[in-house]
Amino acid sequence: MVINTIDGKMLQKMFIAGAQNIEAKKEYINELNVFPVPDGDTGTNMTLTIMSAAREVSSVEPTIANLAKAISSGSLRGARGNSGVILSQLFRGFTKVIKEQEEITVDIMAEAFERAVETAYKAVMKPKEGTILTVAKGGAIRAAELANTTDDLVYFCDEVLKHMEEVLQKTPEMLPVLKEAGVVDSGGEGLLTVLRGAYDALLGKEIDLNAHVEAKPKVQTNVSSGDVSTADIKFGYCTEFIIMLEKEYTKKTEEEFKEYLTSIGDSLVVVSDDDIVKVHVHTNDPGLAIQRALTYGSLTSMKIDNMREEHNEKVIKEAEKKSQEQKKEEPRKEYGFISVSVGEGVNEIFKGLGVDYLIEGGQTMNPSTEDMLKAIDKVNADTIFILPNNKNIILAAEQAKSLTEDKEIIVIPSTTIPQGITAVINFIGEKSPEENAEKMTEEMKHVKSGSVTYAVRDTSIDGKTIKENDIMGIGDSGILSVGQELNQTTKELIECLVDEDSELISIYYGSDVTEETANELAEQIMECYSDVDVEVHFGGQPIYYYILSVE
Repeated sequence: MVINTIDGKMLQKMFIAGAQNIEAKKEYINELNVFPVPDGDTGTNMTLTIMSAAREVSSVEPTIANLAKAISSGSLRGARGNSGVILSQLFRGFTKVIKEQEEITVDIMAEAFERAVETAYKAVMKPKEGTILTVAKGGAIRAAELANTTDDLVYFCDEVLKHMEEVLQKTPEMLPVLKEAGVVDSGGEGLLTVLRGAYDALLGKEIDLNAHVEAKPKVQTNVSSGDVSTADIKFGYCTEFIIMLEKEYTKKTEEEFKEYLTSIGDSLVVVSDDDIVKVHVHTNDPGLAIQRALTYGSLTSMKIDNMREEHNEKVIKEAEKKSQEQKKEEPRKEYGFISVSVGEGVNEIFKGLGVDYLIEGGQTMNPSTEDMLKAIDKVNADTIFILPNNKNIILAAEQAKSLTEDKEIIVIPSTTIPQGITAVINFIGEKSPEENAEKMTEEMKHVKSGSVTYAVRDTSIDGKTIKENDIMGIGDSGILSVGQELNQTTKELIECLVDEDSELISIYYGSDVTEETANELAEQIMECYSDVDVEVHFGGQPIYYYILSVE
């Protein structure tokens, strides 16, 4: 079989097939994670990311231009976790090349692969080899080699996939933690799973979503808990109990029960046997699982474990044992980063960008100079950049700098979380500390930040009369919008921030906002600003419904 071009209909079919393939194999990919306590979620994050795009792809007229926009915007808005964000950036770069084309050839495909990798690497401040980035780069290199030797997309794609598989198998040699765990990189496996599904569609194959998946990887337990953090624990309570059935419990009832538990947690096991049901679930609210279970009967053998607490205890013990030894043995890095952060999602974003140490804090909890000094002591680097991300924290950071003698401390005067993210993204390792400080500080000036919260009392400020519990949209210069309805007030704030030069709106939704609500807001914003990209990220921050940035 020889295929020289891919049109819109075929691209649509290939993308949806790739999404279906990773959906079918996500649990296998999850189990490639090295995290020792709960099940990993790389497969889930990548699946949710691509499925967000697949929904848009399946609903548009299948032209290359339409599909490119759907793939890019859908994956950006649906991106979850580091692996999902990187996957969305690969798609974003890929679509930048194909969006002007009516058909895709080998040459265009090779160029799109190259742009995809370039875009993804730029999104990560300190790219780590042995990850999804390495596997993607291997594919781009092989694609460039083949571009001048063939016009056949079938042969081209087959060779690229073979090479990427070879690179994937080498990832344990690049990352010691993978070698210790006896697994390949889960993100790289996820990427290949998507591409294999797309290739099968190109060949005209039907994907068997019930096909047997390869044997589960054997994950060793000798990986240090210090390699991960409690931020990686999506659901913190391991909840187990037995239901002594007192009401009718049919197959349909069991399916509805499982569906409910899946909506509030993961790692689900529900086993029914005559008049009892044994349940195991990881969730952030065991009470919800228990309340639903009580509707079927009485409970016994109840057990709830706080996995974050267990993990912290293990980490502390390991840290106490190894900290002094590691200080002596590990070579000091040239650069390190400390960032003030708030919210589980924002924490993950900073970690994904390469920040070494996070200080929990913000407007309602300002870190002290001592907190800064402790953080500085933990980061083994010659030069450490501190991102306060709040105007009320800069002074403490500067004071910590004056008390530090054995390391060069550079305080980047970031006053918001979006400014801090932009600063880290613009760090370039090959430049001097002074050049980086200047570049990071300059780039922050192009970011307009906003936040949405509620009023705790009646007041009059910035020319606006505000009542207790009003929703307020706050910009860099003060309160810009006030109202009673969350989305409307947020849109009014964004209207004040967007101008003719704006290209990207980023939305970080807080702990009191659902993903569905945030995505609805994003859709409304996209309708208002069709030429501006809109990204949605889980921030998890308290107090503030949304943190916004406009660039």
